[in-house]
Amino acid sequence: MQNDDDPFHHDIPFFRARLSPHRSLGRGGLVVTMVLVGAVSFAAGLLFWSIGAWPVAGFLGLDVALIYLAFRLNARAARVIEEVSVSATEIHISRTAANGRSQSWRVNPFFARVLAERDEERGIERLTLSTREVSVDLGTFLPPAERTRFGRALSAAVAQARRGGVTATEA
Repeated sequence: MQNDDDPFHHDIPFFRARLSPHRSLGRGGLVVTMVLVGAVSFAAGLLFWSIGAWPVAGFLGLDVALIYLAFRLNARAARVIEEVSVSATEIHISRTAANGRSQSWRVNPFFARVLAERDEERGIERLTLSTREVSVDLGTFLPPAERTRFGRALSAAVAQARRGGVTATEA
């Protein structure tokens, strides 16, 4: 009889990954950057205004607004989250898009294949979990090196699931 607290119970995931895009500029960095851009544009606008080229000041203000919009769109795109879990009986993938819309897939690990399109210099360019019915691209927002590491870990987890979720050293 199997105990539900047993870590090798078939329904308990033994591999979990949460993927999200990396952004080096946080909210505080955005504020500092926009203050600096705004100050430089304001100073340049005053200079152009003082020499009689007042229309340039308006375009400098438009530049600040467009830079802010670009940063906001970039931050919105960073809200994508992919979660992958593998147990002996299923692979569960859930994706939350930047707009908040969620999708979810559940597949049997015995029929799943991890497919990778590789570039010799960069690593994995495209990583797909595929069955007859479903094909899901994973980590499209990751850089190739991180996608390569994730692809190796996922392939190992799928192979482990096919062995029943217990490796030879755990048995």
